[in-house]
Amino acid sequence: MSERPSGGAPKPTVPPAPTQAPKPVPNQAPRSSQAPAPKPAQAPTPNRAPAPPAKPAAAATPPRVPKPTPGAAPAASAAGGPVPPAGGPSAGNASALDALNAAVAKNAAAGGASPDAATRAMPAAKPAAKPAATAQATTEAASAAAAAGPAASDGKSAKGAKDGKGKGKAKRTRPKRTGWRRLVPTWRMVLGAFLLIVLLIGGALVTGYLLVDIPKANAAATAQSNVYLYSDGSVLARQGKVNRENIKLSQVPKNVQRAVLAAEDRDFYSESAVNPAAMLRAAWNTATGKGKQSGSTITQQYVKNYYLDQDQTVTRKAREFFIAIKLDNEVSKDDILEGYLNTSYFGRNAYGIQAAAQEYYGKDVEKLTTAEGAYLATLLNAPSAYDVVAHPQSKKAATARWAYVMDGMVKEGWLDSAEREKAKFPTPGKLRPQSGMSGQRGYLVEAVQDYLISSGVIDEQTLARGGYRITTTIDKKRQTAFVDAVQGQLLSKLSKDRKVDRYVRAGGASIDPKTGKVVALYGGVDYTKQFVNNATRRDYQVGSTFKPFVFTSASQNGSTTQDGVRITPNTVYDGTSQRPVVGWSGGRYAPENEDHANYGPVTVTKATDKSVNSVYAQMAVDVGPEKVKETAIELGLPEKTPDLNPYPSIALGTATASVLDMTEAYATLANHGKSGGHILVTKITKDGSELQLPDRDPSRQAVPRSAADATTSILRSVVESPGGTGYNAKAAGRPAAGKTGTAEEDKAAWFAGFTPDLATVVAVMGQDSNTGAQKPLYGATGLPRINGGGYPAQIWAAYTADALKGKPAKEFDLEMEGGPAVPEIPPATTTTEPTDEPSTAPPTTEAPPTTEAPTTPPTTEPTLIPPTLPTQLPTFTPPTLPPTGGTGGPGGPGGTGTEEPGDPGTDPTLF
Repeated sequence: MSERPSGGAPKPTVPPAPTQAPKPVPNQAPRSSQAPAPKPAQAPTPNRAPAPPAKPAAAATPPRVPKPTPGAAPAASAAGGPVPPAGGPSAGNASALDALNAAVAKNAAAGGASPDAATRAMPAAKPAAKPAATAQATTEAASAAAAAGPAASDGKSAKGAKDGKGKGKAKRTRPKRTGWRRLVPTWRMVLGAFLLIVLLIGGALVTGYLLVDIPKANAAATAQSNVYLYSDGSVLARQGKVNRENIKLSQVPKNVQRAVLAAEDRDFYSESAVNPAAMLRAAWNTATGKGKQSGSTITQQYVKNYYLDQDQTVTRKAREFFIAIKLDNEVSKDDILEGYLNTSYFGRNAYGIQAAAQEYYGKDVEKLTTAEGAYLATLLNAPSAYDVVAHPQSKKAATARWAYVMDGMVKEGWLDSAEREKAKFPTPGKLRPQSGMSGQRGYLVEAVQDYLISSGVIDEQTLARGGYRITTTIDKKRQTAFVDAVQGQLLSKLSKDRKVDRYVRAGGASIDPKTGKVVALYGGVDYTKQFVNNATRRDYQVGSTFKPFVFTSASQNGSTTQDGVRITPNTVYDGTSQRPVVGWSGGRYAPENEDHANYGPVTVTKATDKSVNSVYAQMAVDVGPEKVKETAIELGLPEKTPDLNPYPSIALGTATASVLDMTEAYATLANHGKSGGHILVTKITKDGSELQLPDRDPSRQAVPRSAADATTSILRSVVESPGGTGYNAKAAGRPAAGKTGTAEEDKAAWFAGFTPDLATVVAVMGQDSNTGAQKPLYGATGLPRINGGGYPAQIWAAYTADALKGKPAKEFDLEMEGGPAVPEIPPATTTTEPTDEPSTAPPTTEAPPTTEAPTTPPTTEPTLIPPTLPTQLPTFTPPTLPPTGGTGGPGGPGGTGTEEPGDPGTDPTLF
């Protein structure tokens, strides 16, 4: 039992310490290594008072531990025993406290074991009899004992133990950052910097929003005219007066609106005015070379079109950003979409969807079908490139984009899938002529625009806004000479009574070899009547005008025949018709010569004069078709020229390069292999400021001079030899070189030639004005056939003589390893000697008779030069090549030869 001392705190009953226990030394911590091992459990000693019986909670008087005397260490304190809180425990926990005190005393007697040991020795209290308050007090007492034990044992006291209350812990000191760690920002610094950046960006956005006002419509809303000048500064044409008709959004069919959204901004009605994520993505894709993208919403595009300009500057982009946000808060989405549809450029000088509907389909916007609306939406991405009438070769890309728009409408739930399946690509109507673009002006303006846009000088929409003064390379006198030559040599011979004469078209181009300037261009009879530019279109085979490129490649690469003989103008080949080429692993290929002519052993020069197919097909294999293709590109043909494929047939002109492309290539030969590319513009200004034009190096050696000059030497024989297929070109009265060519079924006839100071190419083509389909020219002008040595060579001679009138004639300055020889050649063993003007009528069918694989039928092409000459290029289809969809004869494997209306010249022909 315990008594209450005078101090007021109950004194707990503690058994006396054993007499043998050593006294603790003040200020010295006990050494755990010397602590005696704990004794086995014994029965309680007689001196130990038994635990008082449990009493009711109301009568419980908890014992108190007296406060320690300064300088003394009571047993309970020394052992780290718990100090019960004032007020004592309840009766239900008295036994637990007695047990705790006993354990503390035992621990002290054992040499100062840890408080944890004493705690573990305490019998577990019964949770059922332990109120929450008492349990908390007990836990606090145990914790206090654990904290006080070590301090008492070593004679030291932590803060809070000195005053006997145990309130607090020792203050931790943060270690100093040393070395490189001092340079690493702490998380507080990083967080602070981030918050600062956020505040600055937020402040900038707020400031920009407050400072930028919505301006009035820009001056470009009323576009100016563009002025095109001849090389002498006189006016060639004026183009302007923007075609625009504003309408209300309610006039636009809902599906047409949705087609525009599917093409440009599918989340327009749900998103904000700007899309930062899309802008960042577009910037990233552009920077990483994945394609240039705008990342602009419809709202931003409308702001650019109506309020700002097309300048690609940071300032303009920032203004666009803030104006779009402010505009989105002030006007409705419908108003923005209406403005966008009225200001967007659709090509053909049409601003706004109403003008576009009229230009492409000849109807008001209210009457547009879903498919037609989707096509107009397609044009927004690239107006010029996706106009399938002006650029037939782009139909595949335009159709793919149209399908993307239609499928997008289905994906968004705006179009029924069944209706999508029924939809067909809506080919637009013909180009409607613009005022002031009649005659050759429209063709010239179109060619100049294509040159500026493709060269990256200016984009189509900016150019269409007007205000530019453009000085071209077109020589007014030579342009007139070209028109006169075509009129006098060809058009004057056409008759309205002959149906085939309605198909006749002509195209031409002329380049100064030294400067690369295009001095004249003939696109057609009249831009307001025939809108396709025959000088720049790429859909007619070039025929045998390609053969010189094969020889140039052979000379450039030092190629040899299958027998190891170096290929030169004097190299002898087997000119037998239908002789299979040797060394080609793609399958049997045996092209036929014109009119089944067999020439036997023949030199390269003679084979060029006679345009012997079997020789040049073998030469292409000897050189390597891939190398031939590379040489053609180096000379000036675009890399993406249609049907420029590395097969033996490449030698026979299956590629469909434009007249202008071929003129550049022949100009390179005329300039001894040097070329910096052709140019059509020498200066472009707006408001007194001059735009930068593409850099050009006219001294660039595209092919070795020896190769170019060797080619020129054999081409001179074509013109100057009485037996050459281009002998009619000699009428120019100047030293000249050239080559004739004829496309499949006489659908086109070519002559490409040059003097030392002028390169010119002329092509006569057949095309149905109503359907756009290519047509054979059998019987045109009353002649059985049209070939390259006829009207094309005659036009070339007339133009060249007029264009160079008054200038002294120049001789070719050739440097080569060897020139053309005139060896004794065995006479050609022909089964039928071809004639120039056969007395028999032309075939009753437009297509030549069919033959069985591996060769196709001869075309029996006559020429318009002396009758002893074998004729021009026959046509055939090598069995090793995939079909190209061209025209086959009756019962043959060819295609139908028909095309969709309004898409002229897109059907490639067989070879």
